[in-house]
Amino acid sequence: MEQTATLLSLMTFPDIDPVILAIGPVEVRWYGLAYVLGIILGWRYARRLVENRKLWPASGPRMSAPDMDDFLLWATVGIVAGGRIGYILFYDFAAVAADPLRALEIWNGGMSFHGGLLGTLVAMILFARSRNIPVFNLFDVVCAVVPVGLFFGRLANFINAELWGKLTDVPWAFVFPTGGPFPRHPTQLYEAALEGLLLLAVLAWLIYRRQAFQYRGLISGCFVAGYALSRIFVEFFREPDAHIGYLAGGWLTMGMVLSLPMLAVGLWVMSTARRRD
Repeated sequence: MEQTATLLSLMTFPDIDPVILAIGPVEVRWYGLAYVLGIILGWRYARRLVENRKLWPASGPRMSAPDMDDFLLWATVGIVAGGRIGYILFYDFAAVAADPLRALEIWNGGMSFHGGLLGTLVAMILFARSRNIPVFNLFDVVCAVVPVGLFFGRLANFINAELWGKLTDVPWAFVFPTGGPFPRHPTQLYEAALEGLLLLAVLAWLIYRRQAFQYRGLISGCFVAGYALSRIFVEFFREPDAHIGYLAGGWLTMGMVLSLPMLAVGLWVMSTARRRD
């Protein structure tokens, strides 16, 4: 084991500067670029889903591509504000209370998915009511494209060498510059694969092959439950935040606690989706 760990410790983390470009005091970071790419590509995919009338019920209120264009700003505010506020409340409240300016440092700890989800949820409800759109129709479209943003966000976590996993001797381990001299699970890449690529593919299959948009809420429930399962699974390999640690039993983390209600809600929404149409 010791020899294996020594060999694997040669697999050092790739030297990628978190700052892509700096012009004076202005910095363009991979983390910010990930959010921009996720939002723009997700918006483009959402427009295609809305414009494809074969995917939707023949009758009833419909969304339009211009609706998705207008919702882009609402979604951006919900994601960024909710994600940052959520991270502060769930993970970093004491540090921000001691130094309020830390709240503006999105690269210092980053964003909370659970907070971003709540922020986007509020934005969706308000927007749907303002346009007389069935709220679950909007939920379904947005949930179908969220994995795009999750994929880029987790890649940015990897580049920033944050949210790494536990010590391990698996062949694909990395030695992170902020994680000590020993190899660790690249849990950011696990999440990019599960929450991003796999969940995106499953939802697309349900939409295009199983006509899931015919049942309001089915895609929303599948996304929420799928994300929760992915997150709970990865948490077993991920190092908990140092200032929080394990909540109980040497294995229960804050990420698991926040994901369990999501799993319950997602399963309930899926089980009742057929009764909405």
